[in-house]
Amino acid sequence: MTAQITDQAFMRCALAQAQLAFDANEVPVGAVVVKDGQVIGVGYNAPVANNDPCAHAEVQAIRAAAAYLGNYRLDGCTLYVTLEPCTMCTGAVINARLSRLVFGASEPKTGACGSVSNVLANQALNHHTQLTPGVLASECAALLSSFFQERRVMNKSTAQPLRDDALRTPGSAFENLPDYDFEPHYVSDLPALNGWRMHYLDEGPRNAPTTWLLLHGNPTWSYVWRHWVSGLTARGHRVVAPDLLGFGKSDKPKKDSAHHFDLHRHVLLQLVAHLDLRNIHLAVQDWGGLLGLTLPMAAPERYAALLAMNTTLATGDKPLGKGFEAWRQFCADKPGFSVAGLMQRSCAHLSHAEAAAYSAPFPDAGHRAALRRFPAMVMDHVDAAGAHTSREAAAFWQQQWAGRSAMVIGGADPVLGESTMRTLHQGIAHCAPPVVIEQGGHFLQEWAHPATPQPTADMPDGLVAWAVSALCQTRSL
Repeated sequence: MTAQITDQAFMRCALAQAQLAFDANEVPVGAVVVKDGQVIGVGYNAPVANNDPCAHAEVQAIRAAAAYLGNYRLDGCTLYVTLEPCTMCTGAVINARLSRLVFGASEPKTGACGSVSNVLANQALNHHTQLTPGVLASECAALLSSFFQERRVMNKSTAQPLRDDALRTPGSAFENLPDYDFEPHYVSDLPALNGWRMHYLDEGPRNAPTTWLLLHGNPTWSYVWRHWVSGLTARGHRVVAPDLLGFGKSDKPKKDSAHHFDLHRHVLLQLVAHLDLRNIHLAVQDWGGLLGLTLPMAAPERYAALLAMNTTLATGDKPLGKGFEAWRQFCADKPGFSVAGLMQRSCAHLSHAEAAAYSAPFPDAGHRAALRRFPAMVMDHVDAAGAHTSREAAAFWQQQWAGRSAMVIGGADPVLGESTMRTLHQGIAHCAPPVVIEQGGHFLQEWAHPATPQPTADMPDGLVAWAVSALCQTRSL
């Protein structure tokens, strides 16, 4: 067995100790002492549990090894530790006369073996320990990153308590979702939220010249945009994708009646202002359009481009269409329908795990108030809530909109298909000719990206690449 393989094997022993610290809610650092190929001392971080600032993993392991040998000198021994030791622990290494020190991840804030200082390099000392850094560094760093990310999420959750009239899907429901490992962001202090907590993704550089605002519909959530988030940030864009109240990781008001058009619209308006989003490229689908298409008229200076996909403006003065009426009746007759099953039928190329991810936010009927309410909220008469606002928005898009616009239509959508979309297209000033994806269903975010089995001739590199090419140009004024 080579020395490198041996070092990795013993570092994995140290990683097992670090996992014990993680499980105990201590900073996950682990250490083992080895002599003649045998582990003679182990330790993991325990300063919190022991109320002992000296209870670092290295000190714990050194103490255990010294007790095992019955000697405070550890000649011929090697210490393996998952994180670069601090000054205290490096001093303990020298005082124990350890022959060798092997560590995993560097510690840029307190590391005393080359990062902040290099105690072992001091030639005035009467003992010199051989140093080997960077063994399994990425694995050691990953455990630390996971710990601190989980702590940040926990702190945010604690700082934003749950209202009595809402439910919050357990975080465990969102673990290991395919292609959805983005850092969560939460806000609860927007006036319209009244203390409810809203989740949103905010990926990419904050100073990016272009910000994409991606709005989902019913019954999906920000998961539907996962390929877009990755594709757009890879191109240097900032991407903000909120979960509407009642969806995804956002709080879920218990009563169906809590959901109404103005609530959801005002929350989105306030989120845009709160984040001070500029040069917004607005991408909307389904209810993301019913709400999102009413946003730019409130602050047109913030918006530069629009991408509309299988959506509409429900102004209340036009029939909603047989396809939508059938969907509304289906939701009324079967309020507990399987979201995963719906997605699998609409997008047959989805894996079982991907389809199941769409059901993750809705573990029981109590979490499904928004799913029950949203179909009934679509404005079907002129006095319906939101209809007047939608008519104002229709006038804005036809008479005042000065940005770039593009439209993609899923030709196989039975709910908001080509006829509905071409009517919307006629109402958007200087909108580029729509592109129809004949095999595309209602949830176009899941179509025409590189992961789909059949890229189209219009967009061989995927819908994300096409959208960037179509919209990310100089704004026409």
